[in-house]
Amino acid sequence: MTRRNLLSIAIATTAKGAQKKPVTGSGEHTYEVTHDWATLPSHIQFGNTHGVAVDAQGRVIVAHTVHKSSQSGDAIAVFDNTGKFVKSWGADMRGGAHGLLVRKEGSEEFLYHCDNVKGFVRKTTLDGEVVWIMHCPFMCGHYRKATEYRPSNLAIAPNGDIYVADGYGKFYIHQFDSKTRWVRTFGGSRDLMNRNPNAETAPGTTIWPHAIAIDERGPEPLLMVGERGANSRIQYFRLNGEPLHSVKDGVRWPSTFEFRNGLLLMPDLKAVVTLFDRNNKPVAQLGDGRQPDGKTYEGIRTQGRETFTDGKFIAPHAACFDHEGNIYVVEWVEVGRVTKLRRVG
Repeated sequence: MTRRNLLSIAIATTAKGAQKKPVTGSGEHTYEVTHDWATLPSHIQFGNTHGVAVDAQGRVIVAHTVHKSSQSGDAIAVFDNTGKFVKSWGADMRGGAHGLLVRKEGSEEFLYHCDNVKGFVRKTTLDGEVVWIMHCPFMCGHYRKATEYRPSNLAIAPNGDIYVADGYGKFYIHQFDSKTRWVRTFGGSRDLMNRNPNAETAPGTTIWPHAIAIDERGPEPLLMVGERGANSRIQYFRLNGEPLHSVKDGVRWPSTFEFRNGLLLMPDLKAVVTLFDRNNKPVAQLGDGRQPDGKTYEGIRTQGRETFTDGKFIAPHAACFDHEGNIYVVEWVEVGRVTKLRRVG
């Protein structure tokens, strides 16, 4: 047998023996699933992976709480588009790194962070240099102490106004202008949920407002807020806080929102990543890990990776598109998980 034939057999054997990656979705929304896509250096261990964003260079930026076993306390980790570690920083956000947004302003990109434990929102450069920081908005009249304010995520309107969702505090939405001056507060409040945790609240109120974004797909930009708990809805507002309508089809517990070519990407804490069309109709539910008994992350999210099912999500906490339409998903699991969904449809 010739050397060429031997080589051909070896290649064929390797290809045949290689483990095929799971695929999720269908048609034009089909993706190959690669779990644990990002490679960390040995001195950093992921905690709950809460936020993810892609910058103009195609680098993937992850915000995480940092595992208790990690030698480094850096809560922001940056990877190139192959998953190779580039750098890390942000040790002062250990335990509270949560919402993460990247935004280009002029010729420079900035990161916006929400720390739901220490109760602040801040803007930094891509290297972590702090531009400004905002703490509890006492001026709105709803807070007696700073610990009541626990922001989850933020959105920025075309005019630069900033909308912050107090997703773990008193459930209000706070609007600030581009100079970080308080404008108004609406939505809320936690008191409504405390009275009856199983009842959906009225339009204009917000319960567990975790996800927030500006939807620019229509004739005017609108604020959308993803609510959890009994509300389990996406609620739309005008930018002045006027309530409009809600979306419930395909919605469980929204985590974040992102847009690309008319599609809405919504990671859902209840074990699925959902894509919606321009009319907010669900067109694909990716990696649905909901179990036959209806449970999702319960009893799983604190386990080790060996208990996770390939191709299925546990608790998607944030997701974003890259420049080619692939999707990165990070999950609320104690050991952290970054998954790449490579578009193949």
